[in-house]
Amino acid sequence: MTDLGRRTFLTTTASTASSAALAASGLATRAGASPALVRRGRLTLPSGVQSGDVTPDSAVLWARSSGRGRLVARVPGGRRAQRRRGRLATRGTDFTAKLDLRGLRPGRDHEIDVWFEDEEGHRGERARLRFSTPALHPRSSSFVWSGDTCGQGWGINPDLGGLLGYRAMHETRPDFFIHAGDTVYADNPIQAEVVEPDGQIWRNLVTEEVSKVAETLREFRGRHRYTTMDENVRAMYADVPVIAQWDDHETTNNWYPGEILEDERYTERRVDVLAARARRAWQENIPIREPRRRQHDSGFVPARIYRKVPRGAHLDVFCLDMRTHKDPNTAGTETEMTRLLGQEQVDWLVREVRASTATWKVISADMPLGLVVPDGPVDQESLANRDPGQPLGKELELAAVLSAFKRHGVKNVVWLTADVHYTAAHHYDPARAAFTDFDPFWEFVAGPIAAGTFGPNALDGTFGPEVVFSKSAERPNESPRVGNQFFGHGAISADGSLTVSLRDLSGATLWSRTLEPDPVR
Repeated sequence: MTDLGRRTFLTTTASTASSAALAASGLATRAGASPALVRRGRLTLPSGVQSGDVTPDSAVLWARSSGRGRLVARVPGGRRAQRRRGRLATRGTDFTAKLDLRGLRPGRDHEIDVWFEDEEGHRGERARLRFSTPALHPRSSSFVWSGDTCGQGWGINPDLGGLLGYRAMHETRPDFFIHAGDTVYADNPIQAEVVEPDGQIWRNLVTEEVSKVAETLREFRGRHRYTTMDENVRAMYADVPVIAQWDDHETTNNWYPGEILEDERYTERRVDVLAARARRAWQENIPIREPRRRQHDSGFVPARIYRKVPRGAHLDVFCLDMRTHKDPNTAGTETEMTRLLGQEQVDWLVREVRASTATWKVISADMPLGLVVPDGPVDQESLANRDPGQPLGKELELAAVLSAFKRHGVKNVVWLTADVHYTAAHHYDPARAAFTDFDPFWEFVAGPIAAGTFGPNALDGTFGPEVVFSKSAERPNESPRVGNQFFGHGAISADGSLTVSLRDLSGATLWSRTLEPDPVR
């Protein structure tokens, strides 16, 4: 990919800075900030505010400051509001900070004012976060999911209104959003202009950090800063909590631990070095709960990405990490088990899903189960291996999980994913499968939300998948302008039925199905 010309780059970044400043000002106005709070010298919120991993009694708040400062939140409750103080935002955290709120009341709408205080106690720009804690008793709720943000060189196009998929999801007024991976594309440079097949010009906002593959911590951080320059993203995250996981593109394409890259674009080719920097940048920019540090430990401590997020009587969400513990990509035909999740995560998943009393157990996987995802002419990126026979390689790990669910009588498991850049509904049934020791289940695929569209991928018949619905691109790496950007929507009624719909960039429903819960035996 050719370098940007200096004049083009400076013109684009100047426009970017102006747009970001105007958007930040607009956000402050919507949040009720007075002009005095955003005057020169006061700390601002250049990336907006977010909440994440919201449970019946807790939430994680996130924001980035324009300088060194302490995150503060005003939390209404009882007769008077409480002021909670989070961590210090410093250059060492890329001026991000989080606040782990505990003791929230279930089943309530929460409006929380957030700001930074400088070292002299001056209050900066204030913004308002809105979210609802799930109720403990049965109540209707909804959520959206997707993945794949700013990939294949398709970035923020101000001519079209920015990342419109986020606006479409926001307009459904969901209770939360699952970002199922590829939250950024650190390995896909973004140029100022892309010529589309029909001759139209796609114009991107561009920053220095996104103009090349990310290698340094600063460049990985810049990828996350870039996404939050978009007004649609900031607006949705101020109103909709996120449950996020990572996949490969937060680091580089199809990576696995121990890999040495052959890509000539990289000067640092040790994936473990790149992944450590990518993980730090991801964790700094995602409202995920931080691990408890030792009293005198001020260094970075990786959070566990796989986790359960309880969402009330009808729903538990289980996020997987199919990257950190992954064995190398091979043809996938080993007779012995190879790993995608790792034994510790498998044990956790079976234990937690078995113990769940929620009506629905939604498992968010950053890669699909039965779709073939090639990594070159022979090797496979995911667990499917093109062989429709008995499980081999990484398929043996999934077989163990599915068998355990059946053995323990687990019902009402639904799998969600993104990753493959098109949308589909797959039904898995042992009556069609080579491996039969499992109960039937659904897998729903939805993405990209802001990237090139591809597909469809071939199905591997080992676990008996059937394509019930699919919509994909007319050509590989189809422009988002065409409208084939996808997200999924789940609506749970008070009586426990789950309606899943697959939607496009306009928010139009392409396909839907209502699932009735099976009684737990």
